[in-house]
Amino acid sequence: MGGIAMSTEADTPTRSPRQDGSKLLVLSLVPFLMVLGNSMLIPVLPKMMAVLHVTLLQAGLVITVFSIPAGIVIPFAGALSDRVGRKVVMVPALAVYGLAGLGAGLASWLLPHAYGFIIGFRILQGIGAGGTYQLAMALAGDMYRSEQRVRALGTLEASNGLGKVVSPIAGSAVALAVWFAPFFVYGLLSFPVAAAVWFVIREPRDRPQAGSLGQYWQGLRRVFQKKAASLLVTFLGGATVLFILFGVLSYLADILERPYGVGEMARGLLIAVPVLFSAGTSYLAGTVLQVRLARWSRPVVAGGLGLIGCAMLAEALIFNPFWAMPALAFQGIGTGAALPAINTLVTSATSTRERGVITSLYGSVRFFGVALGPPIFALAMRVRPIIFFGAAGLAFLVAALSWWLINEQQMLPGQMLRTRRADAARPRVRRRRRPNPT
Repeated sequence: MGGIAMSTEADTPTRSPRQDGSKLLVLSLVPFLMVLGNSMLIPVLPKMMAVLHVTLLQAGLVITVFSIPAGIVIPFAGALSDRVGRKVVMVPALAVYGLAGLGAGLASWLLPHAYGFIIGFRILQGIGAGGTYQLAMALAGDMYRSEQRVRALGTLEASNGLGKVVSPIAGSAVALAVWFAPFFVYGLLSFPVAAAVWFVIREPRDRPQAGSLGQYWQGLRRVFQKKAASLLVTFLGGATVLFILFGVLSYLADILERPYGVGEMARGLLIAVPVLFSAGTSYLAGTVLQVRLARWSRPVVAGGLGLIGCAMLAEALIFNPFWAMPALAFQGIGTGAALPAINTLVTSATSTRERGVITSLYGSVRFFGVALGPPIFALAMRVRPIIFFGAAGLAFLVAALSWWLINEQQMLPGQMLRTRRADAARPRVRRRRRPNPT
């Protein structure tokens, strides 16, 4: 693996289970909150179209203009966090995220022509989101080692998935009072989470000191020289999974509202089906499989993408969204399997010194996938088979690339890869050391 990979496994201070659990809980609140930024608004888009007199494409831009600024900001936030610390970047980012949500809510409430102001505040909110989830992933990579890291990252992805489950239902519920109520939820939740991150989380004391900018970029260049193919394919895999997921969710919200007349609460429950299966699979993968997930990361990523591709083929052929629910469930399982494995590969591929920017580059392409999904799948209202068959082809292509190009030996630290041999040897050692009864 070389020096870079081995440096990812610096020892961390011993923590009690209660301390460890509370810190992981606080870290998990960050992806949960971040995913509300888009998922909570998806079931509200039809109501937004009616009140603001905008098209589906314009309503979908409320998702896109959040995701694109986040994708642009994430690498800069990650590089800054490598030099000044994760919390120093995360806490102000959470504050900006919340304030912008309040601004969008107030504009919707008080201004007669609010669409332009909503777009502006959503851009600002996306900038704040750029310093949240990916830095939480990087911080988990700093704080935990080997199988503990797999568990922590699986928990973060499960929290992200749980947010996707809860947010359509919560968005539909609060929108029953008034359609712009979800914007105020962001502000009410962001500031307590920011305070918890600041006061509960302690960054590792043995974190390497930042060198010069020249040394920093040389380290990044070495990482990409050795692991470019594996990194780029994992980045593409994460973006593809979320592009398809958010595209399908936005399409589902629209088709359930217009041709089928499904109410807001029922619509939120139906939209939650794929993300419910995704969250459950992520939790199972990260907490039950743990280090086995790391050893099986390549087939898990390829298999998850292949399952998503099969679900897209089924959804292309099934025009009734109610009959498509089993396919949506399989899409969720594929999503929940692939993302924790990809997260583990990305966060383990480099040392603590460069982990923030690598993880953040990965986060950027994830956000770009989210941003492109709703506007492209909006075309499915007119050319439905083409969009779904195209999504299936994309998923199968990335699955094949993942199978051929991901190299676990390069991406994962030696301790993760040696665990299988150690586990296999341990019973034999016990038998040899068993005392002789005579």
